[in-house]
Amino acid sequence: MLPQFVDQADDETMPVTALTRAQVPRWRHAQPEPVARWVERIGFTAKAGATALLPGADGRLARVLLGLGERPDLWSYAGLPFGLPEGIYRLDNPGEADAATRAALGWALGGYAFTRYKRTERTAARLVWPEEADRAAVARAAEATTLVRDLVNTPANDLGPAELQAAAEQLAGEFGAEIRAVVGNDLLLYHYPAIHAVGRASARPPRLIDVTWGAAEHPKLTVVGKGVCFDSGGLDIKSAQGMLFMKKDMGGAAHALALARMVMAAGLKVRLRVLIPAVDNAISGDAFRPLDVLATRKGLTVEVGNTDAEGRLILCDALAEADSEKPALLIDFATLTGAARIALGTEIPALFCNHEDTAAALLAAADRESDPLWRLPLWHGYARQLDTPVADLCNATQRPFAGAILAALFLERFVSRETPWAHIDLYAWNAEERPGRPRGGEAMGLRAAFALVSERFGG
Repeated sequence: MLPQFVDQADDETMPVTALTRAQVPRWRHAQPEPVARWVERIGFTAKAGATALLPGADGRLARVLLGLGERPDLWSYAGLPFGLPEGIYRLDNPGEADAATRAALGWALGGYAFTRYKRTERTAARLVWPEEADRAAVARAAEATTLVRDLVNTPANDLGPAELQAAAEQLAGEFGAEIRAVVGNDLLLYHYPAIHAVGRASARPPRLIDVTWGAAEHPKLTVVGKGVCFDSGGLDIKSAQGMLFMKKDMGGAAHALALARMVMAAGLKVRLRVLIPAVDNAISGDAFRPLDVLATRKGLTVEVGNTDAEGRLILCDALAEADSEKPALLIDFATLTGAARIALGTEIPALFCNHEDTAAALLAAADRESDPLWRLPLWHGYARQLDTPVADLCNATQRPFAGAILAALFLERFVSRETPWAHIDLYAWNAEERPGRPRGGEAMGLRAAFALVSERFGG
């Protein structure tokens, strides 16, 4: 299970009392006068994530007060594993099952550290499992989030297309899934020409990773993830600043694998398929060029308006293959556009969806799970901007407006109207340190997507 937890308390276990702002006066009134006076003097008002350490008569820590703000939230607990002294703690008022599960998940996520190349200076504080918490749900979400964070944080010299395939193989082996990969020039043989075109310039061969799990008679759930292991921008090369974090451009693939982990761990009754086009967008004499016209799996031709709009080119082949099976639900994750970050910032992924019921259900799940998404429109009035006189469509325009919408409209051309499809344009990165969310790779929209899938397919 998770190393941040223990099964039983002991004599050294310290209690944590979590309070909303409204609960503070009543709690303080019920305490001995020295305790009440101490809490008042230090100004503890239960601001979300704030803590107060209460000393005992012997000078040792007697209790921790935790602020929940206006209402309980998992992130209020996330600062505790590395914010409290090392040791074992218990929640003395965990609440009912949902609240206890959120608290435990916050603690689990807050105990994360990326230690592949550098050890942490201290050990995270541990928590006695709240009796009411759903341990399996906490483990699913925490382990999937750890998978995303670890993959995104790993630098490109240690995580190329082959290593991304190895991560998928490890996951498939753990759950008894089937996996195959179409690699290098075989992409042309099996007709994934756009994936091949984008990845052919790299010394590390491109590939399409294909994972399947579950009984064939169950509803089809297909998840696609953008797997650009490093993005130089191609011949339309990025600036040094723009290239700096491009190890994270496979964040969509990490999310696809993480969602697959949650689905398989929960044993949902679906026929799951995960498709990950994995490439480097590199520069060499064989790199694809601006104004090249590329073939695609769907049969549409695409004029290259910009080689740095490569993600939609590899996704279009994968989406066409996914759509060919008419899945009951199709979700893609992609670190696709800077325009989505300009519109929504780094913390809120953009959601595009072609079915109103699916969009509404996914947004409701995002709210319940404290895992925000914001819907942007598939505004077909802009689709004319993808027109070009020499091909069926172009992958990028020279206009600086509506970039995230145009990218989504491009992808929509490769999905049938009858297929419920959600496209999540995310950052996959914490740009600043926050409790439980260290700077670096991050899962975004993952818990919301699993909640939707679980609801729809009988979790």
